[in-house]
Amino acid sequence: MSRSSIDIQLKTLPTGPGVYQYFDKNGKILYVGKAKNLKKRVSSYFHKNHDNRKTALLVKKIVEIRHIVVNTETDALLLENNLIKKYQPRYNVMLKDDKTYPWLCIKNEKFPRVFLTRKIEKDGSEYFGPYPSVRTVRVLLELINELFPLRRGSLKEWERNIKTGKYKNTVVYQIRNAFQISDEWKTEKGYNANIEQIRQILKGNFKDSLQRFRDKMKIYAENLEFEAAQEIKEKIEVLEKYQAKSTVVNPKINNVDVYSIVSDEGYGYVNFLQISHGAIIRSHTIEMKKRLEESDKELLELGITEIRQRFDCNSDEIYVPFKVNVGEKIKVTVPKIGDKKAIVDLSTRNAKYFRQERFKQMQFVDPDAHTNRVMAQMKEDLRLTAEPRHIECFDNSNIQGTNPVAACVVFKNGKPSKKDYRKFNIKTVEGPDDFASMEEVVYRRYKRVLKEEKDLPQLIIIDGGKGQLSSALKALEKLKLRGKIAIIGIAERLEEIYYPGDSIPLYLDKKSETLKIIQRARNEAHRFGISFHRNKRSKAALGTELQSIRGIGEKTSVELLKVFRSVNKIAETKERELAEVIGPAKAKLVYDYFQQKKDKSTANK
Repeated sequence: MSRSSIDIQLKTLPTGPGVYQYFDKNGKILYVGKAKNLKKRVSSYFHKNHDNRKTALLVKKIVEIRHIVVNTETDALLLENNLIKKYQPRYNVMLKDDKTYPWLCIKNEKFPRVFLTRKIEKDGSEYFGPYPSVRTVRVLLELINELFPLRRGSLKEWERNIKTGKYKNTVVYQIRNAFQISDEWKTEKGYNANIEQIRQILKGNFKDSLQRFRDKMKIYAENLEFEAAQEIKEKIEVLEKYQAKSTVVNPKINNVDVYSIVSDEGYGYVNFLQISHGAIIRSHTIEMKKRLEESDKELLELGITEIRQRFDCNSDEIYVPFKVNVGEKIKVTVPKIGDKKAIVDLSTRNAKYFRQERFKQMQFVDPDAHTNRVMAQMKEDLRLTAEPRHIECFDNSNIQGTNPVAACVVFKNGKPSKKDYRKFNIKTVEGPDDFASMEEVVYRRYKRVLKEEKDLPQLIIIDGGKGQLSSALKALEKLKLRGKIAIIGIAERLEEIYYPGDSIPLYLDKKSETLKIIQRARNEAHRFGISFHRNKRSKAALGTELQSIRGIGEKTSVELLKVFRSVNKIAETKERELAEVIGPAKAKLVYDYFQQKKDKSTANK
């Protein structure tokens, strides 16, 4: 289809809701999208310039447009999600779910079994979950089996055992369930009543089960059956303990789904919490790979649609961090304060934890991909024009105003490159002046880099606030490098990030990878500078007397101190031992010096 053909099709597109599909010259699907107004949405792709390179490339490849008209926005959402999953177009968000999560199944059969499964079958059975771990499901199963007698083997075996009384030798019988005396659980009606209670417990509704147990306990106590009453009491305690762990929100919040999103340069993470009777009964996070720099709103809308379909959610109200369009029949609430806001915040924390775990996993499984994601995230967080693959960080050190020095550490791809570290003695500054020292060191560093035609960093980090940053900028201006290298300052007290000419600092998330790398570079520069400063002070202090000997310089002093560790030890060493280290001529100078000093000391006594 030519561009003129596309223009004709754009003119004839309907203005109602629907789904559109873009195809390339080979008939391969490139992109699927939804629209409240098909004509307006599709036309926007072709009638404006796209800043995003991938979007511009997509538009260039489109040779055919197809569309499907639907009745409502909700239908468009569902259809879009189904088509993306079916065709996985190159330019659409990719839904990732590489884990098979455990579920609890109540099987659709006579005397239903309750068991753990990782496979969902559309046979009318009920599935509760998914749960974050098998351990969680097993704890739930233990609780259920402790409270209710359940069939585990085949239906024929179960019915035969009930009929013959063989069940009296089974584990089920020995559990001495609360309803055993009346034999309710042996009938299909009584068994299904237990299943209904299990269903309510899994939905977070403990009220009815607790009340039934309390009523039974009261009857036993009135009939002086204290042992049976005690068993019921223990079951009540088990239920209450589990309920206490499950209930994390206001009990008045019922039948509500909560969604939140966190994202980085390449991925979005949508968390889902299902609330029933004040308890979280389901939590799940999906990972979505971005393709066209999709906004958080777009990702969250797609994520909500996918999750509601996947888990067959039917709640008519959702809590979210910002407004979304997910259909006409769903009430969207954006809480600002109170328990509702707290539960959205909890969902966001879950999404962040999931993202952190994925980062950690990627570090081990695919280090290069992890590095790429971190670099892309730093570029976004710090508003840089290029990924900071090469970072240099500067720090001054002049403890008690003496022996001022500075350090420059280098990070490449987020990791220290120690062979590229540099240390500086301050040459042009008198006294402790951090600002002037920073200007001198930055100037010397990049004057040499330019002279030797080496690579400049993508990011310079200055340890200090606005004052040190301004001084470093003066150095870059002298070298005509201002604006060619990104530069920031980090103030230690509150970890504020300062930019040139901006008095308002940037505060990064304390757990973000970006801040961790900046902090690590700052700490490494500080450590390297302090180490250099201490060595210099030590040499100055220990080497002073040795260097006062005519013909003995700093190098010889250091060699002697390395071997003999102290000036006192050198003074007591024989001439031939000194000669083994620094040669006979210099050894004689050192030995004679300390002998004369010793003779003077003896004479004075």
